[in-house]
Amino acid sequence: MSHPARARRVLRLTRPSTPLGHHAQTVSEHPSIPGVAAVIFDLDGVLLDSEVWWNDVRRDLVAAHGGRWTEDDQRAVMGANSRQWARTMVERHGLGGNPDRIMRAVVDGVVQRYRREGAPLIAGVRETVERLGARYPLAVASSSHPAVIEAALSTSGLAPWFAVIVSSDEVSYGKPAPDVFALAGRRLGAPAERVVVVEDSLNGVRAAKAAGMAVALVPNRTVPPAPGTADLADLVVEPIAALDPEAVLAAARAGRAG
Repeated sequence: MSHPARARRVLRLTRPSTPLGHHAQTVSEHPSIPGVAAVIFDLDGVLLDSEVWWNDVRRDLVAAHGGRWTEDDQRAVMGANSRQWARTMVERHGLGGNPDRIMRAVVDGVVQRYRREGAPLIAGVRETVERLGARYPLAVASSSHPAVIEAALSTSGLAPWFAVIVSSDEVSYGKPAPDVFALAGRRLGAPAERVVVVEDSLNGVRAAKAAGMAVALVPNRTVPPAPGTADLADLVVEPIAALDPEAVLAAARAGRAG
C-alpha cells in the first residue's frame, strides 16, 4: 500500500518519570505496556554521525588504486551487507578483484578511526537511548560489519542499553531487504506489528516497512536521505530527542487503516 506524503512533525518530549537503569530490557519485562513492544535503531547516521567515515575510507582505498569514489558509488552500497558492498566496490572499480580483501581493508580502516577518535555521537542520542531503554527493549540492526558495530558501541558507551545487536552480515541480504530487522525482532521476541524502527536512509525505511514494522525517519544532516524517503516513513522526527515510539506506531496504524 502506498503512503501519502506526510507533513514533518517535531515531537516534544517531557522528562520520563521512570528511573533510568543501566541495563538492557527484554520484552518479557514489559508485559503490561500497550502499543510498542520494542524499538530497533539503525547505527550509522542514526546513533552515530559515521556514514562519512565509511565514505572517507572507501574513497581513499579507491584513490589508492587510481580511481575515484563518487556519490553514485556511495548510494550503490547504502544498506548493503559487507559481502554485497565489497562485491559492488570490486565490480565498479576493480581493486585487485578480491572482495574479501577489500572488505577487510575497509572494515579495518573504520575500526581504526573509532579507536583513534571515539564514537561521533549525534546530539541527543545518549539521552534518547537512556530514556527509551528505561521503558522498552532496544536493539541495533545495522548493515555494518560486526567488528565495526562492536567498536562503535563500545567506544560510545551505549552497548549496555541494547538487548539485541544484529549485523546484516548475519543474514542473506542487506537493506532494503527486511532480513536484518526481521532477525532483530525475532531475537527480541517482539511481534513485527508492535516494533518501531528508527532509520535515516531510504533503503533502511524500505527494509523496516518490508518487515511489517513501523518506522520513524530521523534525517541525517551530514548525509541526507534520498528524495521520497520522508513520504515512505510513517513519521519524520527531528531531532532524535523528540522521538516518541508510541506516536510512530500510531501513525503507522493510521496509515494502514487509511
